[in-house]
Amino acid sequence: MAALEGLEFGKSDFVLLDEVNIEQFMENLKLRFEKGRIYTFIGEGVVSVNPYKQMDIYGKEDIDAYRGRELYENPPHLYAVADAAYKAMKRRAKDTCIVVSGESGAGKTEASKYIMEYIAAITNPSQRAEVESVKKVLLKSNCVLEAFGNAKTNRNDNSSRFGKYMAINLNFNGDPIGGNINNYLLEKVRTIHKAVLSALNVIGFSEEEIHSIYRILGTILILGNLQFETDSESVRVVGMGDVSHIAELTSTEPDNVTKSLLYRTVATGGGEVIEKGHSKKEACFGRDAFTKALYERLFGWIVGRINAVIEVKDYNPVLHGKNTVIGVLDIYGFEIFDNNSFEQFCINYCNEKLQQLFIQLILCQEQDEYQREGIIWQHIDYFNNQIIVDLVEQPHQGIISVLDEACLSVGKVTDTVCLESMDAKLGQHPHYTSRKLTPSDKTMEFHRDFRIRHYAGDVTYSIEGFLDKNKDPLFQDFKRLIYNSSNPVLKEMWPDGQLSITEVTKRPLTAATLFKNSIVALVEKLGCKVGAAWFHTCDSNSWPNQPAPRNMDNVYLMWGTSCTFDCVSVTITSLSSPFPPPSLPLSPSLHQVWRGALARMRCQRMRSIFAIMGCYKRYKVKVHLWEVERRFANVRNMADYGKSVEWPTPPAALTQFHSITQQLHRRWRAWQIVKNIPPSDMGEVRAKVAALGALNGERKDWGCGRPWERDYLANMRDCHRSSSNFILLSQELRNKDEYNQVIFSGFCRKMNRFNKSTDRALLITDKHIYKLDPEKQFKVLKRLPLELMTGLSVTAGIDQMVALHTSSQDDVLLYIQRGELCPDQDRIGELVGTLIDHFTRLVATVKGCWVG
Repeated sequence: MAALEGLEFGKSDFVLLDEVNIEQFMENLKLRFEKGRIYTFIGEGVVSVNPYKQMDIYGKEDIDAYRGRELYENPPHLYAVADAAYKAMKRRAKDTCIVVSGESGAGKTEASKYIMEYIAAITNPSQRAEVESVKKVLLKSNCVLEAFGNAKTNRNDNSSRFGKYMAINLNFNGDPIGGNINNYLLEKVRTIHKAVLSALNVIGFSEEEIHSIYRILGTILILGNLQFETDSESVRVVGMGDVSHIAELTSTEPDNVTKSLLYRTVATGGGEVIEKGHSKKEACFGRDAFTKALYERLFGWIVGRINAVIEVKDYNPVLHGKNTVIGVLDIYGFEIFDNNSFEQFCINYCNEKLQQLFIQLILCQEQDEYQREGIIWQHIDYFNNQIIVDLVEQPHQGIISVLDEACLSVGKVTDTVCLESMDAKLGQHPHYTSRKLTPSDKTMEFHRDFRIRHYAGDVTYSIEGFLDKNKDPLFQDFKRLIYNSSNPVLKEMWPDGQLSITEVTKRPLTAATLFKNSIVALVEKLGCKVGAAWFHTCDSNSWPNQPAPRNMDNVYLMWGTSCTFDCVSVTITSLSSPFPPPSLPLSPSLHQVWRGALARMRCQRMRSIFAIMGCYKRYKVKVHLWEVERRFANVRNMADYGKSVEWPTPPAALTQFHSITQQLHRRWRAWQIVKNIPPSDMGEVRAKVAALGALNGERKDWGCGRPWERDYLANMRDCHRSSSNFILLSQELRNKDEYNQVIFSGFCRKMNRFNKSTDRALLITDKHIYKLDPEKQFKVLKRLPLELMTGLSVTAGIDQMVALHTSSQDDVLLYIQRGELCPDQDRIGELVGTLIDHFTRLVATVKGCWVG
């Protein structure tokens, strides 16, 4: 066992501590580090401390010492975890995964490389050439991906700015026969290091492809230095020599490069294509987006080319046996900087998702299994970070949803406005705050900072730049520019450039949504892997200056046999571990036999129970259906078509079916009623239904029970003294503005911001909104196109106040007068219903209606 290492090195397994608390944990970690022991077991997992120097513990002798050995036979090492995962995959013929977690700068990428090298070293003992080729490409791919995906941060000189999930396909002998790499690129600006050229050649990139890579990198560097100048009329590039150089590198025409940098092609609603010149700010914005997109497409293309080389080819499970996968996940660690922006927000959200996966797969399942097997233990009340995940990704309410809504809004929406929207929607969330919500907290700035209480600690984010980074828009002109390149490699990277401007209508997904989708897919992929081994890494900068490092709030304790990969997690705050001690290496067989016997007895009992329950449930379903049939047998002949019939309470198995049946009955009743309505009255019925849905019961009396005249100014009974004058004006406007239908008309009083009111008349047609002066023969005072209308607001009272909202911010506040036809009529419901019905049928988009 690892405990035989020697007491002078401290406890080599944290589960052997006399008491599990943060003080003893950190004291033991520090002692081992000072003695040159950077690895410590924690059950079946390993905690690592980054030594920030090369250590002679990864040679061939070390690999041989851990090859095929049980987990506790040697001192703690990441080779022990790698070998345990590899053996579990071979023994059970099921996919496994090794997750490397920890904060930024903890050494995760180096650890994942050592794991890959170990797996490569212990496989293919017969030295088959095709297997050796796959191993060589897998190892060399690290060099290429790091060159393009790593960069210096204030925590790490070689920080991974992308996540990597490398799946290694192995045959039934456990030898690598292929693989696949999924990347999660976060930032899109990098430069290359020298060793990459050799790696590219080994992987199998052609000379033309390598040359194209360098041409793209050259283009990125030149674009980064490109400047613009402006005069009173136009914007131009400073130094046209750079434009010529870019055109040469991308195999495009200089005129087309200049055009893409300075103009944007826009398709109008009528299908006309126009060129819109950029302002200097827009040109710089487009240049930066183009630069990032070039790098992003290049990185994705490189990953795709590596995958094409290492993919499993001509593999027949019948001939070659089952193909299994061992995955190694190396992803960005939790980050807390002095200034945290959009990138840190995405990184920390990713770590929240991985922590959530750990909670779901490990903590819940392990405690449930202890309970099923009757093991006595103290229940652990652990923190479930689902509430934080929902804070970020919940549809219509989470931070990503607020960001996307701000990016898609029409008009100028700033980062500050977005922060105000987040405060309004998330102000009551226990894990969210800002300076506006906590004015006394001077560690945050007004109109700039917000804070999230992550599972690993509080992080203050600056909202500045969030919207620009989330939009990350790329004008279609750049896509068409590179797609039309004479360089086939470049052309292959930009397939969407083949679309014409009139074909491009769908707005691309935002950066946050794309990142969320990729992380959700990653978590689903990890969730289906059996027996994930966790390798937890620590930064030596986290202690001893800090008594409790941020990433050590929760420590993963994993123990059990190497065959079953039973895993448990406890929070390092309790005085002692309530779990039973870990199994010894001699106990797996006995343990498995006993668990198997318990499982078989449990299975027999459950089968009997389920058989009885099934018969009973089927009987309850039949009884319910018979009762429904009896009660509703005669509804066709009833005056209310069965509305008064009381539904029987359904059994639990039929709850959803019962709800659907009720909906079908309501629709049938509605059809029985509607089919007898004359076609001439259907317009009024549609409008009343629209008003009913929009007002949602907020107004007690909204005119539902009376006929709706709509055009009251032309009604002799309602306006007998002025209707003739209005009819003449209406005809003139019909000839002039060519409208087809009057949606609503009536007398009103116009209210201004000084609370002054004036008698006016309102006319709404299918083309315009008119404000008229009834004292001057209905003279037109104001004409607004109806298409500018964005919504209307009414109150919940009995008054006739209404506000018409427009996209031009030229809102109109009116008080609808009741007229002479019936002085106590409520016409607000009629105005709301007719407008919504019109927009629903004509535009197929219901405009907003707010009641309050």
